Amino acid sequence: MKVWYLWDVLNFFSKLRLLRLWNAAQVLSSYYLSKWLARPIQWGLPITLSIEPTTACNLRCPECPSGLRAFSRPTGNLKGDFFRRILDELQGRLLYLIFYFQGEPYINPQFLDMVKHAHDKGIYTITSTNGHFLNRENARKTIESGLDRLIISVDGTTQEVYEQYRIGGKLETVLQGARNIIAMKKELRSNTPHVIFQFLVVRPNEHQISAVQALAKEIGIDEVKLKTAQVYDYAQGNHLIPQDERYSRYARQADGSYQIKNNLLNHCWKLWHSCVITWDGVVVPCCFDKDADYRMGDLKTTTFREIWRGNVYGNFRSQLLKGRNQIDICTNCTEGCKVWA
Repeated sequence: MKVWYLWDVLNFFSKLRLLRLWNAAQVLSSYYLSKWLARPIQWGLPITLSIEPTTACNLRCPECPSGLRAFSRPTGNLKGDFFRRILDELQGRLLYLIFYFQGEPYINPQFLDMVKHAHDKGIYTITSTNGHFLNRENARKTIESGLDRLIISVDGTTQEVYEQYRIGGKLETVLQGARNIIAMKKELRSNTPHVIFQFLVVRPNEHQISAVQALAKEIGIDEVKLKTAQVYDYAQGNHLIPQDERYSRYARQADGSYQIKNNLLNHCWKLWHSCVITWDGVVVPCCFDKDADYRMGDLKTTTFREIWRGNVYGNFRSQLLKGRNQIDICTNCTEGCKVWA
């Protein structure tokens, strides 16, 4: 086991507490019982939570609602006091907290203060960034916040390739930001955050997979993760779908059309162990509901426990167990299927 991976694992396990383990056992057992009985049973509270620092973004990525400025829901920044109120209800049971849904987290001026608050509560914290705001000052603040995992999107190793998807982005700014993080970790003698280069594999960049791995090694990045791209209009093909099907969520059919590599089994672990909270407190079932069409409840007026165990959530889980293919956000989802060849 590599040293960086071992440290990350040990760091995560250091944050486990008896109540969090008991909650995880409740969630896991209720999930399997729901699968067997084909009816929703929900014990415990989420073991992971994704919360949205902002809907704003500096880039114009073509398959992203933030990049396209295409939201029908309200846009804005998560407020620190509202975040703390949400966390106060859930902190004792959360295993980890993801500061990301849509938008670029570093645009929210209170973002790293919220990370620090979660860190002080002993929660493993993660964020994902396009890397354009990692100047030396923000690199220092990131290390000092206690952030445990930092995912930096690097979707090309040359500007020409990178900007085909990350429209408006500057690759060298991203790489310098990554170097700033690595340098500041050394300066502050910190083992965190665990830094990941995330490479969204699309047709324009699939030939650079080995190059991004070499680049990460050169800079001192801990890990490279290859991610398949979600494409909205895929049935008749799309210029973003990789030619190498190992890196695609979609399989080419004999007639030239494409289908998602997913059998859409009528169960979903996400619906039992996690959820997403938008910047303004709307609870939605998962990260595929980008425009918050399936609203389980509103934390401005209701407690999380009431929403999590309420009729709206129960009915949604019941609908999923009866026919996942009848829920539109599920039809382009890879949950429960093997994507990589």
